[in-house]
Parts: sequence; C-alpha cells; structure tokens
Amino acid sequence: MDKASVDIIGIAERVLKTEAEAINALLNRLDDNFRKAAEMLCEMKGRLIVTGMGKSGLIGKKIAATLSSTGTPAVFLHPAEAGHGDLGMVTSEDIVLAISNSGETEEVLRLIPYIKRFSVGLISMTRPDSTLGRSSDIVLDVTVEKEACSLGIVPTASTTATLAMGDALAVALLEMKGFKEEDFAMFHPNGSLGKKLLVRVKDLMHTGDAIPIVQLDTPMTDAAIEMSSKRLGMTVVCDSHRKIKGIITDGDLRRGIQRWGVEFFQKRASEVMTRNPKTIDKDALAAKALSVMEQYSITSLVVPDAEGRPTGVIHLHDILKKGIV
Repeated sequence: MDKASVDIIGIAERVLKTEAEAINALLNRLDDNFRKAAEMLCEMKGRLIVTGMGKSGLIGKKIAATLSSTGTPAVFLHPAEAGHGDLGMVTSEDIVLAISNSGETEEVLRLIPYIKRFSVGLISMTRPDSTLGRSSDIVLDVTVEKEACSLGIVPTASTTATLAMGDALAVALLEMKGFKEEDFAMFHPNGSLGKKLLVRVKDLMHTGDAIPIVQLDTPMTDAAIEMSSKRLGMTVVCDSHRKIKGIITDGDLRRGIQRWGVEFFQKRASEVMTRNPKTIDKDALAAKALSVMEQYSITSLVVPDAEGRPTGVIHLHDILKKGIV
C-alpha cells in the first residue's frame, strides 16, 4: 500500500471513537456485580491478587499498581509462573482478580482449581458466558463489540475498556475507604506528588530571628535595612504587642521612592505598609501557599499564630527550591 494513500488522521479518529464507544458501553453494565465486587474488596483482609496473560496481564499490572497506590493492597501474579511456585503467595484471606478477554485463557483457567480448593474469592473481568466467567464469584463484564484495529484481533478497545473498569473500581474503593490526599502522599514520598501533598508551610517557613519585623513607627531607613539583612524581600510590620498590622515589600519601596523621592526615607513604616497582608496557616500544604502566591502575584506569605503574631514567613523561592511546582 502506498503510504501517501493512508488516511492517518482518519485511522486515529476511528480508533479513538471505537475505544470511546467501548468505555461508554460499560456504563450499561454497572450493576449489582460491580457493587458486590467493590464491597468484597473493601472488606478484604488480605491482598488482591491480580492475574492475566499477555496484554490482559499488562493491564492487570496497571490495575494492581493503581489499587495499591490508593489504599487497596494488590500484587500481580503471572499465571504461567503461578504453577511453578508463585501460587504460594495466595492465602485464604486474599481475593483473586482474573482478567481475560476471551475467558478461555489456558494459563488463567489452570488457577481455578487451586482458587476453589482454598476458598479464595474470585472476581473476573471477562465475558460472563465464558469458562472463567462461569467459575467466578463475581463477573465484571468488559466485553467489547469490536477491537479498534482493522483486523479486529489486536487487543485495543478490549484492553482500554478493562483498564477503565479497573480505574472505576479503584476510585470507588478509594472513596469507600475515605482515602485522603495525605494517605496518597504516604505512598508517593519520592515523587512530585509526595512533595505537594506532604510538605507543609511549617516545614519551609523562616522562623525566629530570620523573620524580618519592624514596628509601626520604625523609620523607613531602618525598615529597608531590616529587609536587606533578612533577604526575604519584605518585612512584617507589628504594633507594640507584636500583632501583625501590615507588610512592606520591595515593591512598596520602589513605589514609595517613585512617589515621595528622597522624602520617602523620612516616612514611618505605618505610612508605607500594605495593611491586612495575605497570611497562611503553618499546617497548610506548601502547595496551597504557592497557589495563594500565584493568585495574588506575591512572593511571600506571613504565618501568624492564634493571637495574630508572626511565627514565620514562607517565600516563593523556598517552595520552588523544594521542587513543589
């Protein structure tokens, strides 16, 4: 075939449409079986053992990984290796999730006698009328009308539908268990997600003598020196009781000089400061602090205590340096 005659965009559109239709078709199959499967896994004492051969196995690995990262312990068992000792990982407290498009995959069917012998729960993603489907306690029907390839045999729409069903199950379990951002972060401590969800403002903020602070009546010459020495591009302005009254930033200095000229340095902090500065709680996520800074186009936030006194300052550079983006 002449490459020039191939409608590449048309092929891609056909594939995406076919796979989208396969996922949409699952909506009509979300019945009591799905609810029972979710409840069964939510009450599971052991682990979910996911198994599948070939492309189904690859999808199974992804489903196991998604479940594990969202609070449902899951591992993948290669069906061909199971009969050579790996079946030892399956206990009576586990549940098996078997995946097979045809429901007749020989390597998967060989596991059924062992599963039944030890009364292990069996959920399958397959055709309900197949050997695997009839042998399962619960069947999630992932049958597709057709594959996306022109040959009609390459696993495409079928694997997409199975993966989507696995995602639906994982998210249902996530919400049933009350899984939160903090829980997710615990399983992702080394990635950017972990940094976003684990690092708090209190972990990054400048405290104690590192906080630039001046009084309401402090001359701007002294305020400028305080800002320069603490190197945060700002200073908090407090009253005699150390309560936060305002903030002075590098921008305030530039605007003040432009407005008053040399007379600017004869002003007091109270005359230059921005009142009611943006603040954030020390226990808030650093990612939340970044969001606030982006929203208001500022580079720092004051961290007050319960009495409105400054206990810290978090700067944009500290957040970026930590890799929270």
